[in-house]
Amino acid sequence: MVTQASDTGSPQIAPEISSVNLPPVTYRDLPEPLPLKQVIGPSVLLLAGSIGSGEFVLWPYISTQTGLALVWLATIGILTQYYLNMEITRYTLATGETAVTGFTRLWKPWSWLFIIMAVVPWMWPGWATGSSTALTYAFGLSQGAVIPITIASLVLIGIVLTVSPVVYKTVEKIQFFLVALILLFMLYMIFGLLGGSSWSALLSGFTTEIPQIPSAIGSIPTALLLGAIAFAGAGGVMNLAQSNWVRDKGLGMGAHLPKIVSPITGQETTSASIGYFFPQDEANMARWRGWWRVADREQFITFFVLGWLAIMLFMMLAFTYVGVGSTAQNFDFVRLLGESLNTDVGSWAGPAFWFTGVAVLLSTNLTVVDMIARIVADIIKANWLRDSQTWSESRLYFLVVWLMVIFGSVILLAGVSQPLVLLVIASALNGLVMFVYSVLLIKLNRGMLPKALGLGGVRYVAVLWAVIFYGGFSIYLIITQFGKLF
Repeated sequence: MVTQASDTGSPQIAPEISSVNLPPVTYRDLPEPLPLKQVIGPSVLLLAGSIGSGEFVLWPYISTQTGLALVWLATIGILTQYYLNMEITRYTLATGETAVTGFTRLWKPWSWLFIIMAVVPWMWPGWATGSSTALTYAFGLSQGAVIPITIASLVLIGIVLTVSPVVYKTVEKIQFFLVALILLFMLYMIFGLLGGSSWSALLSGFTTEIPQIPSAIGSIPTALLLGAIAFAGAGGVMNLAQSNWVRDKGLGMGAHLPKIVSPITGQETTSASIGYFFPQDEANMARWRGWWRVADREQFITFFVLGWLAIMLFMMLAFTYVGVGSTAQNFDFVRLLGESLNTDVGSWAGPAFWFTGVAVLLSTNLTVVDMIARIVADIIKANWLRDSQTWSESRLYFLVVWLMVIFGSVILLAGVSQPLVLLVIASALNGLVMFVYSVLLIKLNRGMLPKALGLGGVRYVAVLWAVIFYGGFSIYLIITQFGKLF
């Protein structure tokens, strides 16, 4: 049996976790698992981020081009992400460290590579622009109002995050409220907007239209298709941020690590988020099984079930009220869908849809800014500023938040303001990122964590599938895009 401390009373190093590239972790007991109602949170944040990308924008747009022939592809995409998310969660529950910190323990250059992977695909303010665009539809404002409204919303997000005593708690409260508004509209779709013909078309998409999948895939631009697959759920490094939220929620070994707090209203700590590991004795393993069950339940119900339902409902809504073969360009199909609802249902239906779009895309943009800042700050503090008494992870977090706000504003003022274009750029790049970390999760959770805790069985097969799934589409994207250059 492994002990927690040496004979001298000092913490004992856990040799299971590699310490070649980062300081070693020491043994510490795993806290007692919490009930489900106290664990719900990280997956809600992930759901808030996912609904605003694939669920509300990309997959409904695809349904106006191909009908519901690709519902299987969307389902496989979000189911694959559920398994990936649990492997991202596994390492954090076991050590308290984020998944990216774990990757860095495998190979030092992953630190700066994942900063690039986090920032480049997500720095485009497509979600904030989409939210502002939907707001102009609801109030009948000119498109000239989109850029100033978007910049104002980015600044507001920066202020809200900066003054939050404990950032995670503030983000969680806001996202619970926004997700509740989205769920209300989803109920309205089920009981008020979608009839028997809509549900029949969805059933056909899962059955009789399966032979049409190859031709439907061929009719969609490659970057858009890969983006939709990546965003059938969250997408890219947003999935990796699940481990940051799990840590700051205090789940598993994350309960032992410091939280990100406001440098203005909170009490900071300058220690880096180097984790712990627990002895695999009977008591700790019982706690581990309890944590895994409750985390898995939270992820499955919140992310997979509600996320899948959102994709299906918004796809059916677009298919029912816009139809197939729409020539609407960029974000115009959102305007067209709202106008169709006004005509076919009533004058309140369109604004209800557009206001839901505002909540959806605003929640996603809040998630995006928060998760990029978390990932980048965690990497920088753990790798290069561990001993700094000036730069805490919290201060690094807020520096990145405001750099994101400034960069997004500059992009908009430069004239790049089409939401769909910005979202396709982000999502296609994220498909490549997902291929990379699918491979790394196998190495981390099967190669580093002990067999009793690590990746195996059906979940191992699922992550191998993710490597093939995202890798295949990424290779196809690279080949087709490079082919256009010659």
